[in-house]
Amino acid sequence: MTELREESRSAARSVTLVGAALNSLLILLKFSAGVMGKSQALIADAVHSVSDLTTDAVVLFGLRIGGKSPDEEHPFGHARIETLASAIVGLALIVTALYLGVKAVFDIYLHEEYFPTNIALVGAVVSIAVKEALYHFTVNTGRRIKNQLVIANAWHHRSDALSSVAVLLGVIGTRINPAWHMLDSFAAGLVSFFIVRVGLRILGNSLREFTDTAPKVDTLNSIRDCARNVEGVLDIHDLRVRTAGGLYQMEIHITVDGHILVVDGHRIAKEVERCLSEDIEGIDRVIVHVDPDPDSL
Repeated sequence: MTELREESRSAARSVTLVGAALNSLLILLKFSAGVMGKSQALIADAVHSVSDLTTDAVVLFGLRIGGKSPDEEHPFGHARIETLASAIVGLALIVTALYLGVKAVFDIYLHEEYFPTNIALVGAVVSIAVKEALYHFTVNTGRRIKNQLVIANAWHHRSDALSSVAVLLGVIGTRINPAWHMLDSFAAGLVSFFIVRVGLRILGNSLREFTDTAPKVDTLNSIRDCARNVEGVLDIHDLRVRTAGGLYQMEIHITVDGHILVVDGHRIAKEVERCLSEDIEGIDRVIVHVDPDPDSL
């Protein structure tokens, strides 16, 4: 499990570094295209990409600290640092979306008029293509390695792509009919609503980890079935499962024949560990307690 976890962290770091590099290039591209193309919306979108770059740094910090081995002060490891980083990314999404939404409302109220050129159009199209590709690359990696922090960061990439869609609509609308200059602001307000929803979901998942919320009933039932099917296990009880850094940490009590040798009880416990590690995805650690069957005493 340790080797698998390190491979996952390596993949997470790699995809995040790719995202940080592309975000840096997009900031320069969108800011330049916004200035030359006379698009205030695209300049604001470049600022949004700065927030993406910041969350990339948060993700890398969370992966580095969260990947440290257990020590005396942190006997269960540092995976909750990843949970904290994921919560920060969720909050960043919400704050960014609220900023975009409030700005859109004020632009509508103040009847701000922008008349961007084709340069702004090209900048928005490139941004959408790059950020959407980066979203799929990142979210697929996050799902493959089951890392909620990477998945949260992927949604930050998509929020940037969606804000660029709002910019694109505004530019196209203005180019078709200058009287439609408010289309950009209405689109930005709608996009901000969806980004807030994603941010709240990410934040909610992080809070469930912080409060040691148990996984879904189906997962718990799969754990019970796996342990019960091990030869020598008569029953199970006191199953406790929590999530840290997107991985399961669990404690389970198994009941065995009270007359067997200690070494046999230990072997059965190890078999339960093996079964759970192979059959249940996303296992970090398993603690198996062996109890004698009261009826055999």
